[in-house]
Amino acid sequence: MDIILIAAITQDGYIARHSNETITWSRDLPLFKKQTMGYPVIMGSNTYNSIQNELKGREIIKFNRNKKPIDILNSLSSSKCFIAGGGITNKYFSPHLSHIFLTPHPIIFGGGIKLFQGEIEERNLLLENSVIVNKQENIIQYQYKIIN
Repeated sequence: MDIILIAAITQDGYIARHSNETITWSRDLPLFKKQTMGYPVIMGSNTYNSIQNELKGREIIKFNRNKKPIDILNSLSSSKCFIAGGGITNKYFSPHLSHIFLTPHPIIFGGGIKLFQGEIEERNLLLENSVIVNKQENIIQYQYKIIN
């Protein structure tokens, strides 16, 4: 199964300003909806609360630290699933990721929720594809395969 971390990030590596931010700055929501439609999406409760109205047509799995990521992944029968944050959820699922889809946005927060909250193992990435998200603003999603 492909386990894909998908995130809109700032140029300084943040996915949100704070844990209860309603995402208004991200330009890739239509692409996110298209890519995740029909697949399980795993996220923490704060992320769920900030984008729950955008997630119809998907199995949403709210992660909490009492659950084991491997148990959740083993319970899925899909060919792929998406990890959609936040930073703590991303950290817990990081050892299991096969791909990372990142959409850098032309903004700097200077602080907030990092893509991974806490220490993770170093990983090497191979750029497999890039998708134009917004041509006028030159926003591109980079799709990486994790190679180790």
